[in-house]
Amino acid sequence: MNYICFSPNFPPNYFRFAVSLRKLGVNVLGIGDAPYDTLHPELRWAFTEYYKVDDLHRFNQLEQAMDHLIRNHGIIDGIDSHNEYWLETEARLRTKYQIEGLKNRDMAKIRKKSEMKKIFQKVGLNVAIGNIFRSFSAAKKFIDKTGYPIIAKPDTGVGAADTFKIKDDNELREFFSNKPDLDYIHEEFIHGDIFSFDGMVDKSGNPVFYTALKNQKGVMDVVHENAHTYYFTLLEIPDDLLEAGLRTLKSFELKGRFFHFEFFREHNTSRLVALEVNIRPPGGFTTEMFNYSMDVDVYHEWAAMVSGQKSETDFTRKYHVCFVSRKWKYHYRYSHEELMEKFARLIVFHQHVEDVLSRAMGNYCYLIRSKNLDEVFEVQSAIHQLN
Repeated sequence: MNYICFSPNFPPNYFRFAVSLRKLGVNVLGIGDAPYDTLHPELRWAFTEYYKVDDLHRFNQLEQAMDHLIRNHGIIDGIDSHNEYWLETEARLRTKYQIEGLKNRDMAKIRKKSEMKKIFQKVGLNVAIGNIFRSFSAAKKFIDKTGYPIIAKPDTGVGAADTFKIKDDNELREFFSNKPDLDYIHEEFIHGDIFSFDGMVDKSGNPVFYTALKNQKGVMDVVHENAHTYYFTLLEIPDDLLEAGLRTLKSFELKGRFFHFEFFREHNTSRLVALEVNIRPPGGFTTEMFNYSMDVDVYHEWAAMVSGQKSETDFTRKYHVCFVSRKWKYHYRYSHEELMEKFARLIVFHQHVEDVLSRAMGNYCYLIRSKNLDEVFEVQSAIHQLN
C-alpha cells in the first residue's frame, strides 16, 4: 500500500500519522515544501521517499511530484495532510489520479458554510438565521429583522482571522467598503457556549470512536481579543449533542476520516445550533487530548483503519483533558517551573505552539488531565493567574 502524507511537517505533532503508517507496513511517501533535513527525525525514518516542491500552491509542481512517485512506487492508495487548508488541493489530486477519498465533487458541502447550513436544515437541526449578502442594502434588510450584532464570515474559509462581529450601521458600511473579494455569509449572533462532536469513521462510514469538547471561548473572540483560551473533553456527552453529532455524521456521508462538528448551546434556551463541519481532526494538540482522555493512540488507530486492520481498542472516555494556553504578552503569577512542581501529577503534556497558530492557540500550552473537573479548573486558573 502506497500512502502520501501531504505537507507532513505541519502541524508539528502530525508526523505521528506517517510514523504509525510505516510501523504497520505501509509504504509512506511525502510531498512537501520543507527541506528534507528540517523534517522531524521520525518523519524522515517513516518515508520511503520524500518529494520537495517549491510551492504547494502550484498544482503543476504537485503533478510532477505525483507522476514521479507513481513511476517509482506504483498506484497511490491514499493522500492526506489532516489539515483543512489543503482539503481542496488534496481533492484535486484524488480526482485527477483516481485516489480513494474526497473528490472535487465533494468540496462544496464541506467547505461552503452556506451549503452546510442547507444540509443541517434538511436533517432538522437548528441553524443561525443568515445568508450571503453582497451589498449594504441587502444586509441591512436582513439586520432590520434580526437586529445587531451580526457575524460576517467567509462562506469558504479557514479559522477566524477574516470573521467580523458587526455592531451597528457604521461598522456595516465599513465592512462593505473594505470587504475582501470573497462571498461572505451574514448570520444572527448566537449568545452561547461552543461544543464540538469529534471522532473518526472507518471506510464504511461507521464511527471508530467519538467524543466531545467544550470551549471556554470561541476562536473568533480569542483571535480578535488576543485573549487566553482553554477547552476540555467531556466524560459524558449530552444526549442532544450526541444525537445532533450522529445525525450530522450520517448526513455528510463521511468515510475514512476524522471529523470535528461545532455547535452553539444557546444561553437563553439551551437549544443546540449547528455551526459548521470540519472534515479533519480538531486543530492544535487536540489529537493528544484524545489520547490522554481515553488512554489510546489515535494516530495508530487512523493508520490501522487506513490499512484495513480491525481495531480492538477500548475508546472509553476516562478523563477530562483540558488544553490551556499562555501568551507571552502577559505576566504570570506562576513560572513554568513552579507550575510543573505544583501540578506535576495533573500536567501530562506541555509544549511550545508554532508562531503561526499563536494568535488562536497561545505561545505555550499545557494539557491537564483529571477525572475531577474542579481539579482541572484549579490548574487552569493557576496557569492563567496574572501578577
